[in-house]
Amino acid sequence: MDYDLALVIGLVLGVFSVPAVVSALSDGHVPRVASFSIVAAGALVVWSVTGKPGGYRIDQVPDVIAKVVARFIY
Repeated sequence: MDYDLALVIGLVLGVFSVPAVVSALSDGHVPRVASFSIVAAGALVVWSVTGKPGGYRIDQVPDVIAKVVARFIY
């Protein structure tokens, strides 16, 4: 898995985990799976940022997401 794909998967997983945590907390449950997915998302993002030579800048993230999506569409 390359660093761009890991970054995109981590960001998507993190975005989808936040509503799961809020839902579990509002229902009075412990957000076990949602917490694990947030940790996994954070690990993927940290691994991709620290592993890529030069890292990522904030202004590069939309281009990386578009490049990864385009790679799977075409």
